[in-house]
Amino acid sequence: MSVFAHLVERLADLLQPLFGTCAAAAAIVLFTALVRLLVHPLSRAAARGQKARAALQPKIAELRKKHGRNPEKLQRAVLELHAEEKVSPLAGCLPGLLQAPAFFLLYHLFSSDTIGGRANELLDHRLFAAPLGERWVDAIGGGLFDGAGLVYAGLFVVVAGVAVFSYRLSKRMMAANPALPAGEEHVAGLGAVTKVMPFMSFFTLVTVAVVPLAAALYVVTSTTWSAVERAVLYR
Repeated sequence: MSVFAHLVERLADLLQPLFGTCAAAAAIVLFTALVRLLVHPLSRAAARGQKARAALQPKIAELRKKHGRNPEKLQRAVLELHAEEKVSPLAGCLPGLLQAPAFFLLYHLFSSDTIGGRANELLDHRLFAAPLGERWVDAIGGGLFDGAGLVYAGLFVVVAGVAVFSYRLSKRMMAANPALPAGEEHVAGLGAVTKVMPFMSFFTLVTVAVVPLAAALYVVTSTTWSAVERAVLYR
């Protein structure tokens, strides 16, 4: 945690001439962008995987005709087909899973009063009127649209806009290239994930409201990046 805190402080120092008192917030946005760049190759692989799964639909349809009366045999045949073609039905989950440690680091960093036995000076940093270590419930203490409340109002507007864009994009992608080809509904849990996926961006609104502002900035930046990235990779 001390090393990570030092990294954020150094980034904030570098950005201070450009962003002034919001330098730490800018450092978090930059850190998020760097994390997303690191996992971008996996996102590209996930996009290729989804296109490959769509290309397998004719073969899966044949397996369904052949083993339609035997669900267990159909499931085994579908999984074997994916293995032969080197296509993973769950590959799209990897980018999100690999980002989780960075989010939790930020969450704990801005939830701790002390780091390495010293007072956590990062908690003094702000995004305009909103302290990076406070949550939405703390911000609205002075009013929904006063000071820190306005900062969160702006974040919610951004998140809502990105969520609507992501929802429409997901629906369009699922209509054009079904993520659950015939026979894959037997892969445990995949059907439920596919149904919920278009609504995932809306859950970001809840996350932004309950985590420290620093972690909320990470979520907002990452979600926006994801929306743009998906629009480019899946076009």
